[in-house]
Amino acid sequence: MFQISRKADYAIRGMVYLALKPQDGVASIKDIAGFAEASRAFLAKIFQQFNKMGIVKSYRGTGGGFMLGRPAGDITLLDIVEAVDGPILGNTCLLGKGTCSRDTTCPVHPVWKDVRQELRALLGRVTLERLAGAMPETPEPSGHHNKSQQ
Repeated sequence: MFQISRKADYAIRGMVYLALKPQDGVASIKDIAGFAEASRAFLAKIFQQFNKMGIVKSYRGTGGGFMLGRPAGDITLLDIVEAVDGPILGNTCLLGKGTCSRDTTCPVHPVWKDVRQELRALLGRVTLERLAGAMPETPEPSGHHNKSQQ
């Protein structure tokens, strides 16, 4: 039913990497892409979109890159998924009245609505801070892992 897109998956991985950095830490797109196991160009497009939305901040030039645009505890999976994939619907009948000719008589419509609300609530409760805190090791962008020094 609900499936996260590959684009959203890469975006989440990249954002978790930023959440692992010190609050004022800037990460290069090379390092973010290495951690997310995504192409630099693909992830750069996603992060430029996030920059316009204020989810991340970007810095140009030597030592440039990206950092979180607000605290990791204030950015949720819902924020990221909907920024990349658009609103979570679950079923096309949830687009609005008139989308389905049976939207007022269908006994399943309220169930899909509840599923959507529950999924949005769950994703809205999971923050980047929580995800970064659940990492057993501090990852290196190259895919090699060192023990966390927290």
